[in-house]
Amino acid sequence: MTAAAEPRRFRPSLWATLITVPAVLVMLGLGTWQMQRLAWKEDLVRRVEQRLHAAPIPLPSTITDPEALEFRPVSVTGHFLNDKELLLVARPRQGQAGYELLTPLQRPAEDGGGVVLVNRGFLPMDKRAPASRPESRVEGPVTVTGLVRLPQPAGWLQPGNRPGAESWMRLDPPAMAASAGLERVAPLAVEMTPDPARGNASLNGIQPLVELPNNHRQYAFTWYSLAATLIVVYVLSQRRRIGPAS
Repeated sequence: MTAAAEPRRFRPSLWATLITVPAVLVMLGLGTWQMQRLAWKEDLVRRVEQRLHAAPIPLPSTITDPEALEFRPVSVTGHFLNDKELLLVARPRQGQAGYELLTPLQRPAEDGGGVVLVNRGFLPMDKRAPASRPESRVEGPVTVTGLVRLPQPAGWLQPGNRPGAESWMRLDPPAMAASAGLERVAPLAVEMTPDPARGNASLNGIQPLVELPNNHRQYAFTWYSLAATLIVVYVLSQRRRIGPAS
């Protein structure tokens, strides 16, 4: 005959309790914080979407609050400083490596002067040299419509910029201005809006796209799940025998 299972009672030890309770509270707190971040991120996504679909506004002559303009469609008039163009390393496009061409735009005195970096779009590697693309050297007054983008901090594994190098890893208007010998450069860039009639042609601007990762719901679920798992382990591990069955 099989012996009856010995009854057990939940009798947690002091050390197990001192370790488990704070850990559970921390996990629950982190899960709640992620839910708060979720609400913030969803509100940010809504605001960005509203900005992306707003009508273009003239870029202010004096920019005191760049963040208020981020992701806003704007228009700006001036003439390109073709001899000061900069190359920004780009993601491959249709399997082809290349750059994004940033051409400084000199604004007229009646618009406050100053310079704005204009991202004119993708440039294949074989078009790196200006002599290979004379059509890119636009002369005379131009009006550019595009999306305001601000410089972002370097990623953990992203190589840093090297002022004086032939190309740049990320947008950095102050450093780019110093390298090109430019003054009064706006602390942002304008990503030129593509012309649908030109299709996938190079230097046809950049399709408006804002990537805002939103994984906070998954992170919250993970922390809450870990807290629940730890509680279950704690309860099961702290059940002790109370003697043989009668």
